[in-house]
Amino acid sequence: MTSPTDAQIAVIAETYRLLGDPTRLRVLMACLEGPIAVGEIAQAAHASPSLVSHHLRLLRAARLVEGTRQNRQVLYRTADHHIARMLSDMIEHVMEEESPAD
Repeated sequence: MTSPTDAQIAVIAETYRLLGDPTRLRVLMACLEGPIAVGEIAQAAHASPSLVSHHLRLLRAARLVEGTRQNRQVLYRTADHHIARMLSDMIEHVMEEESPAD
């Protein structure tokens, strides 16, 4: 594996900074299962639709989610399998049972 450039490291650091906000992380997690509307994301994230829209703008700008217009509604999902896998792996990691102390 080649080392990332300084610019790429900055993008990675910004991505993790964005995911450091619990509400924003819940918004991204809601988008894991596929196309979902803002109202449904708001329910899943326990946040207002306007707050969710704000977080989605930031996540879209960082290329973590993408939206698809369907009639008058925009449906969101994770941008690609890399984002989905990274988040799924982290969820699985924190949900693992701790191994007993030796």
